[in-house]
Amino acid sequence: MRVVLALMWLLHWLPLPILGRLGEGVGRILFTLIPKRKHITLTNLRLCWPDLSEAEREKIAKQHFQMYARSVFERGILWWGSEARLKRLIVVEPKVPLDVINAGPTILMCPHFVCLDVAGVAVMLESSLCSIYTEQRNKVFDRALRRGRSRFRPVKLFSRAEGVKPIIRAMTKDGLPYFMLPDMDFGAKNAEFIPFFGIPAATLTAMPRLATSTGAQIVPVIATMLPNYRGWKVTFHPPWENYPGDDITVATRQMNAFIEQEILKAPSEYFWAHKRFKTRPEGETGVY
Repeated sequence: MRVVLALMWLLHWLPLPILGRLGEGVGRILFTLIPKRKHITLTNLRLCWPDLSEAEREKIAKQHFQMYARSVFERGILWWGSEARLKRLIVVEPKVPLDVINAGPTILMCPHFVCLDVAGVAVMLESSLCSIYTEQRNKVFDRALRRGRSRFRPVKLFSRAEGVKPIIRAMTKDGLPYFMLPDMDFGAKNAEFIPFFGIPAATLTAMPRLATSTGAQIVPVIATMLPNYRGWKVTFHPPWENYPGDDITVATRQMNAFIEQEILKAPSEYFWAHKRFKTRPEGETGVY
């Protein structure tokens, strides 16, 4: 892992067009070399977009592997690039919502697009934050990841096992926005089966529940790649009004519907290699 990190550090000095093309080349190779993830990706695409032809779905899957590998290569810039370089490469639209963050508890809702780490950096260039963190098995990589995610400002990272109380304290006592990634399958606990492209998906209800308990505003943030290797775009959407309302299920469905709309804008950049439909409703067989 030290060799890998040293290589990432060396590569981060390359111009982004070269680094991006290198990552895409590796992604094309991985599409062939990792049949398990290829199968998961194509299964997700068949479930979500049954009207597409198999050739169309395979094209998106190949592009996804390219985009994902590219995001890994480009992560070196996020971890070691200068602040000036990052500000040149990250286009923020319209701006980091510091006015919302400073006004009270805020949840920055960031779905799993491949360059979501760029969204975190865009925030940390201007504000501290808190988030849930999954400790990496490799301790060397774990330390590098933590340093990379907190090198501009102090960041409070909590393990999922700690529960929600530390997050609530950080939001309400310390005034930190909560950078939340709400769209992965963590099992049926604290989740409901909410349609995702028409397929029941175990979806955590934590975001609307947390918004209810803290009075937090929800600000969706989407990170995507700019064309022609010019960098990344981080879009902060307006805070959701009257959210979550009185119905947690309806509020969670609103979240999934929003994510669906954003995926349609950049279909190959969503994290299709994750088993989004791993947990099935009682009586249904597995899809993978």
